[in-house]
Amino acid sequence: MRIVAGSLRGRRFDAPSGTATRPSSDFVRESAFNLVGPLEAAEVCDLYAGSGGLGLEALSRGAASCLFVDSSGRACATIEANLARLGLEARVLRRDVITALSLEQRPFDLVLCDPPYDLDPARALAPQLVRLLAPDGLVVYQSPARIEPELAGLALTTSRRYGSARLTLFQH
Repeated sequence: MRIVAGSLRGRRFDAPSGTATRPSSDFVRESAFNLVGPLEAAEVCDLYAGSGGLGLEALSRGAASCLFVDSSGRACATIEANLARLGLEARVLRRDVITALSLEQRPFDLVLCDPPYDLDPARALAPQLVRLLAPDGLVVYQSPARIEPELAGLALTTSRRYGSARLTLFQH
C-alpha cells in the first residue's frame, strides 16, 4: 500500500495481516479525495480505520489532524506503526465506532467511513455523524457497489461506483 498524493506521495504503509481488514485500493482512495477536494487544516476522523490508509492520505494532503477509530487491536497497532514510519502524529482510538463517536465532542470537517462490507452501520452512525459533522463538513461513506447507503439527517451529494466499491458523499 502507498500514499497516492500530497507531502508523503509514494511512501508505503502496511495493512494488518489476515482477512479481517479490507484496505481501500489506491484508485478508490484517490477517487475519494478527488471528490472531497482540498483538505488544508481539516479536522478528519477515519472510522473503521483498518490500515489507516484513508486517514494517512488525508494527513498527507494537508489535514491538520486525524482521529483513527477501530475496534481491532491488530489494526490499531498497524496504524500506530504506520504513523511512526511516516513521521506523523495522530490519535488512535481502539473502540467500537459507535461508542467512540458518542464520546467525541469536537466537530470534524471530514469523516471517512469504510465499514466492513458485511456490516451496515449507517442507521446507528447517522445520529452521531449529524452531531459531529462541522456545518460545511463531508462524510465519505464506502460501501459495496450494489448498496446505496442512507444517513438520516444528512443530504446525499454524490454516489459513484468504482469497481466493486461505492463512494457516497453526505453533508448537512
